Amino acid sequence: MDKIHPILKSYIPVVEAIGNSFGKNCEVVLHDVTNVDKSIIAIVNGHVTKRTVGCPMSEYGLKTLRKGQYDKNIINYKKKTADGRILKSTSMFIKDERGELLGLLCINYDISEFLIVKGMLQELTSVADDAELIEDDTTSEFENINEVLNSIVERTIEAFGKPVAYITKEEKVSIVETLNEKGVFMIKGAIDHVAKVLCVSRYTIYNYLDEIRINEKE
Repeated sequence: MDKIHPILKSYIPVVEAIGNSFGKNCEVVLHDVTNVDKSIIAIVNGHVTKRTVGCPMSEYGLKTLRKGQYDKNIINYKKKTADGRILKSTSMFIKDERGELLGLLCINYDISEFLIVKGMLQELTSVADDAELIEDDTTSEFENINEVLNSIVERTIEAFGKPVAYITKEEKVSIVETLNEKGVFMIKGAIDHVAKVLCVSRYTIYNYLDEIRINEKE
């Protein structure tokens, strides 16, 4: 330990802090690049890659050193272990005051379990690309059918974005058509309720419905 550069020594508490903060899936490794045969000088959660202090530089690490490009840290790349687990990894270059490379601080997070859950969630939430988004009030706590009626009518009118007094006759027909498609007029008393909300007579609502039926036939 005495032969380790002071700058690298100062990173050992960082290794311990990161590894212990993010749990057993987060392996944090500190490498001394001056001794690639036994480069690991500190490691937390080494069970992720089955390594300990004194283990050599990995194949990827050697390849990185050979390239000699240390200007930019390598963030969030993907690696695969020998037993097939997927790691989300980051490698940071540690340099001295002259810019000479001293070591690597590497984080390897085993995301295999998360990928399994991700796949399950995608399967559970998948719908057809052209699936229609259906609005429904089944999550609301309505005590009776009149509350359902009120909710549907209010939301339909609110979609026009203006007070009923400014809604045109054509827009009222459109509202009635939408309400009809939603099955509102199957509810007892719906004609009178919609007529009251739209400030028209119940006979006007009947006329709107007749007009809608004629257009549908055409």
